Amino acid sequence: MDFVVDQHFISRKIRALTLVYNISLRCLAIYMDQAQKGVDEVAVLEDLQENQSIIPKQIQTDDGSEFISKDVDVER
Repeated sequence: MDFVVDQHFISRKIRALTLVYNISLRCLAIYMDQAQKGVDEVAVLEDLQENQSIIPKQIQTDDGSEFISKDVDVER
């Protein structure tokens, strides 16, 4: 789970939350928006659970500041 950031020629940034299964390198989800919040990250994970019956047992992130949120409750 990581963010990819790109910038338009008119200086607007687009952020993409990507979820990739590391073993097969299959992309499970991509969520794109200009500004994303913790509730958006949770909604993407809930969508995986509800629509694709995928429940990750472990999520690997780079511990970047993007994942610091009260909405994302991570057990360490």
